[in-house]
Amino acid sequence: MTHPRQQHQYRLPRAAATPAPASLPPEGLPGLDPAFSRLVEAGEPGAGIRTWHLLDNGPVLASRGITPVGTVLCVHGNPTWSYLWRSLVTQATDAATRGEEAWRVIAVDQLEMGFSERTGTVRPLARRVADLGDLTDALGAEPLGLTGPVVTFGHDWGGVVSLGWAIDHPDLLAGVLLLNTAVHQPEDAAIPAPLRLALQGGVLGTATVTTPAFLDTTLALAHPPLSAAVKRAYRAPYRGAARRGGIGAFVADIPVGPGSVSTPELDRIASGLRGLEVPALLLWGPTDPIFSDRYLDDLLDRLPDADVHRFEGAGHLVAEDVDYAAAALTWLADRAPLAAVPAALTAAGPVPVESARSAGHSRPEQDVSDGEPAPESGRGDYRPLWHYLDEFRESDDIALVDMAPGHGAAQLSVSWRELSARVRRLAGGLYQIGVRKGDRVSLLVPPGADLTAVLYACVRIGAVVVVADAGLGLRGLTRAVRGARPDHVIGATPGLVAARALGWPGQKIAAVTLARPLARLLDVSFTVAELESLGADEGLPPEPTAADTAAVLFTSGSTGPAKGVVYTNGQLAAVSRALREQYGVGPGTGLVAGFAPFALLGPALGARSVTPDMDVTSPKTLTATAVAAAVAAIDASVVFLSPAALTNVVATAARLTPADRASLAAVRSFLSAGAPVAEPLLAAAARLMPDATAHTPYGMTEGLLMTDITLEGIRVATAASAGGVCVGCPTGTTRIRISALDDRGAATGALSEETGVTGEIVVSAPHVEDHYDRLWLTDRAARRGAIAGERWHRTGDVGHLDADGRLWVEGRLPHVIVTAEGVVTPVGPEQAIERVRLTPRDAVTAGMSGRPNPGHPGVARAALVGVGPVGTQQLVAVVETSPPAWRVGLATEALAAAIRTASPAPLAAVLVVPQLPTDIRHNSKIDRSRLARWAGGILSGGRMTRP
Repeated sequence: MTHPRQQHQYRLPRAAATPAPASLPPEGLPGLDPAFSRLVEAGEPGAGIRTWHLLDNGPVLASRGITPVGTVLCVHGNPTWSYLWRSLVTQATDAATRGEEAWRVIAVDQLEMGFSERTGTVRPLARRVADLGDLTDALGAEPLGLTGPVVTFGHDWGGVVSLGWAIDHPDLLAGVLLLNTAVHQPEDAAIPAPLRLALQGGVLGTATVTTPAFLDTTLALAHPPLSAAVKRAYRAPYRGAARRGGIGAFVADIPVGPGSVSTPELDRIASGLRGLEVPALLLWGPTDPIFSDRYLDDLLDRLPDADVHRFEGAGHLVAEDVDYAAAALTWLADRAPLAAVPAALTAAGPVPVESARSAGHSRPEQDVSDGEPAPESGRGDYRPLWHYLDEFRESDDIALVDMAPGHGAAQLSVSWRELSARVRRLAGGLYQIGVRKGDRVSLLVPPGADLTAVLYACVRIGAVVVVADAGLGLRGLTRAVRGARPDHVIGATPGLVAARALGWPGQKIAAVTLARPLARLLDVSFTVAELESLGADEGLPPEPTAADTAAVLFTSGSTGPAKGVVYTNGQLAAVSRALREQYGVGPGTGLVAGFAPFALLGPALGARSVTPDMDVTSPKTLTATAVAAAVAAIDASVVFLSPAALTNVVATAARLTPADRASLAAVRSFLSAGAPVAEPLLAAAARLMPDATAHTPYGMTEGLLMTDITLEGIRVATAASAGGVCVGCPTGTTRIRISALDDRGAATGALSEETGVTGEIVVSAPHVEDHYDRLWLTDRAARRGAIAGERWHRTGDVGHLDADGRLWVEGRLPHVIVTAEGVVTPVGPEQAIERVRLTPRDAVTAGMSGRPNPGHPGVARAALVGVGPVGTQQLVAVVETSPPAWRVGLATEALAAAIRTASPAPLAAVLVVPQLPTDIRHNSKIDRSRLARWAGGILSGGRMTRP
């Protein structure tokens, strides 16, 4: 791609072509210790000596008697300067002073930039790479030397310069760190709009040199906005046009085509990356309008073994948006080959992200080892997801029924023979159009027959399915799809419209046949029907292995932005095996899947499955009659519903006909999972299915079946009154440990099976996920030790084990409240508050009479939150009432008194809301973090708005 105004040579404006000496920055710049600033002279062949300004903690470390284990060489981009790296220099120095691994950090001001010398000349990319080499040669000749090994760290176009140095100095290089940058511009894509505008001939000089427009625009990209003092610090070396020549020259040097001066050097660096055999970490701001995720994809193609962390919400100035320095130092400490890491760290687990950020470094954790052997992985029993599709390929028995197929039919029935053949044809068609093993395929098709066939076809050829359900909402779905960066998108019309409108990546394939004008508008390359025709010969590539990645499943987003959870084929097979062994679901079983994640597992279990008539984006739309119809359609004996769906099924039970009730009476097991299920709700559902055993499994997207408890088990546990929600005993090969909370509410205790100890729940099982997608820091924080290759996963849930081995969940780790009296977990007090019922007289006083009320007036749901600083937080109860309140407000005296009496801990306030905020997918997980912020505002005198 060429740019019509790109010149092969750029000439500095006259005002910016005047040489000027290097200098030290002024004192008083926020966050910058003057002790780190110094000037260094380095020779430039044929041009004499050049003077650089750089930040260097080497002299400070030497003055304290500290010998570094290596050097981090940091290179800024345009139009920043070494100030960008101030937190890394400071944190590295502080960590070394504390006795932790000592890294020397050198952050340069490139020539013409920052407070380094203004030579008055244009310095193309190759010259800048050579400049950095000249500087490191000069540093190596100093008494301190250039302490090796060296890890490069670059941002923006400084990333390219740092990579050029890395390729040229393999004898010194030990690793590569990058913030948002790029080494290649795709020929079929336009360069980013801000750069495209700046490169226009009539704009370039004015925007970058004559005025500070380019600089100010860059500074405006920070999230949250930079303070005025930090902006002044970034502007400090660029006061006046004479100081901004390097900014304009840097922009003009951007290679945008084969005729650009720096294109050969950029191509050399891009190609050379593939030969680097050192560890790499990419810390990325995905909202960057300049270096978007497509550039991250390109870097990962060249550095396939790199660790990646995408900081949701961060952008181009990722170094200002997040604590990148703590992440970088944690990564360096984890990489034993880079420096001498103590042996004690080799079995160390992670610390919470919050701890790593606050400390600026990681600390060792307790080993998980307890003398037990690792659980049997079950690989000898490995059956791929398509196992039964092959085994039953000649069977005319029903494989699945779609109650709402969207084709105008009342329902659609598919035999094993039909499903198996369709999967093979689709797999062959996908392979014919270039879908290969490892390609990512985003599925934007509602649960049903089409989604099932497409999913199994993708997995069969080794493609990685990306499943982010519509329950995330448009914003959450967009974030998930863009973050996963699929190579292909298969969608129904609504999904394809969204993909086109919001610029989702990937080749588009329509699940339905579209009119040609609409297909062109939506950029559709193929339809599913066309894929079936292309794959009619059912020619398939070799099967992927158990170790190959199979899926990226997104979490609900109820505890933060939805995360991509990566599963291998073997781990997904272990999920189906766990279900089969726990509930006896297998060939011959009829399964009603009213919960999206399990709607796809029927064929893997060899069971007949049915998707009931419901809107999967809203679980509350499932009715009792729809469940009864689904049961009758396949003679189902097992029903799986989300808690929100189960609530509406119970609420609509009055519509059931005698025939419906007879169908439900044939059910032998029903399960509800995804969020805690209260005993009254489970009991009400059990009355609809009187011969069924009611189960409520505990799990999460990262591990779908960790424990299980029956309704009878809940009743027995409730009598024990241990506090929290009892979720039963571990299933199959699952093991559970507790990491005790300290007096600040952090899970720092050794993993233990000791009873009665409240702490974070940590699990291990063959069906726990492999890792989080492009979230290295989150994945590290979620790991807790490793023995013989097994993974222990930190769930983020808080609870305890009782004497009978049952697990009790007491809340989420971020929702733990730390008062002056100690640590409080929310669920126990909430349960006590939810038992509050008022007398008719008190209900009148509380303003809860005179409206329809299905039961005794009182509290329907409660959330306990902490307001104030950790350590002195005050407890606030936020409640929904029955009947519901009309508006937000303080609880009346009668209601507040009843709630305070019921609560096991003293309450600072009781607030009433019409409805508590919950997640989208489950419609039941209360967002306590949001409530805590809201309650703090209310109690500080804010308006009585809804949370």
